[in-house]
Amino acid sequence: MAGKRQDAPRGAFFFDRDGTLIHDVGYLSDPGLVELMPGVRETLHALRAAGFLLFLFTNQSGVARGYFGLEAVESVNARLAQLLGAENERFFDGLCIAPEHPDAPPVYRKPCPRFILETIAAHGLSPDSCVMVGDRSSDLRAGVNAGIRAVRYCADIDDPAAAAFASENAIATIRDFHELVRLADGVGTI
Repeated sequence: MAGKRQDAPRGAFFFDRDGTLIHDVGYLSDPGLVELMPGVRETLHALRAAGFLLFLFTNQSGVARGYFGLEAVESVNARLAQLLGAENERFFDGLCIAPEHPDAPPVYRKPCPRFILETIAAHGLSPDSCVMVGDRSSDLRAGVNAGIRAVRYCADIDDPAAAAFASENAIATIRDFHELVRLADGVGTI
């Protein structure tokens, strides 16, 4: 945990992991392969300093497919937190690892909005003050399904389904992570 805040949070950002915060290498289970996207560390620290809660929301079907165990996902997340400058291997205010197979009924797997909705309720947040950031259409759909703003990050892979969904739903696309700091100024006034 990043530490308790004295003031009420300004809002929250929900982040996809692979392809958004770190480079997507496909079914990542080796912490040694974790590499931050450009600008991620500075941007997340700036958002936290501006009063936003930060949450990690990641689909990890490699667990259900038997490619690796949940402990490998946790090791990768710990390495991510370390690269972000976390103490005690925790950086985010909360996280959701959705290990379901894509063909299984979703419990938390994006585009299911369950984690976002539960987090909004648990922290007493307004949906207008929350943003889901991701590179895939499932990330964007999770945000839209939860009734919050979604932002498409396009760096490693230009997912045509995400591009189409973003276009159809007037979702902003960013190619530089630092743009989130500018967009954060409008959170709550959407």
